[in-house]
Amino acid sequence: MTQTRLALVAGGGDLPRRLIEACRQQDRPVFVLAFNRFTDAETVEGVEHAWCRLGAAKRIADLFAEWSVEDVCFAGHFRRPGLMELAPDGEAMRFLLKVGWRSLGDAGLMDAIAAELEERGYRVIAPQDVLGDLLSTEGCYTRAAPDDGAWEDIGRGRQVARVLGTADAGQGVVVQQGVVLAIEAAEGTDAMLARCGELSREGPGGVLVKVRRPQQDDRVDLPTVGIDTIRAAAAAGLRGVAVEAGGAVLVDHDALVALADELGLFVVGLPADDPPPS
Repeated sequence: MTQTRLALVAGGGDLPRRLIEACRQQDRPVFVLAFNRFTDAETVEGVEHAWCRLGAAKRIADLFAEWSVEDVCFAGHFRRPGLMELAPDGEAMRFLLKVGWRSLGDAGLMDAIAAELEERGYRVIAPQDVLGDLLSTEGCYTRAAPDDGAWEDIGRGRQVARVLGTADAGQGVVVQQGVVLAIEAAEGTDAMLARCGELSREGPGGVLVKVRRPQQDDRVDLPTVGIDTIRAAAAAGLRGVAVEAGGAVLVDHDALVALADELGLFVVGLPADDPPPS
């Protein structure tokens, strides 16, 4: 069966590289769309690619046509730029006026981009459609497990994160001993964790909770946890990380769990709809 040509819209981090390797193993043709100040240079080594700026919608459309792209997959970290940094061309400006640039949060904007691509005849697929076993499952993955105090913090964090998700304002929350130390905003998870160390209290460390937003389009912008997240959580003095089953991408699951075990952190997948035990 002939594989459709995939355009991988690559942000930062390891996930795009893992998807490229999966495409190689599947003999699937892949074209990487890389963005200045977002995509890691090593991501595009040895793979067909083009560099572009985020606001160059006409060039992106031309590249997709040149490479006969049929499927599009978004993967990696993107920081939402300001309008001046975006420097939209005429086509991008028409799109922004259509969707209401200032009225959309980060996830809402990604959803709008995905919908626009589908209107133009492309099929938007999820990273987990390219590489299986990426999604979180229910249960504790690590030797360490949450105690009663950690479960209380997880419950509090999940409650706050869902409110943030409703407002499309972030996906992650750090809670320690019932106190919300930090919420994720434009800086991203790792930067949020970097400032938690100075905010931590005496006693048992906090927890990082990441949940998908209500009405989440699972093809784009699912919460992501990788080994860098685990390192940052440990450096911030946290005890563990909690995500919702089926609601997060775990990049390199085995390495992630091994590192968490080495550092003494727990990683747990919560039931998708039920509250965590208390």
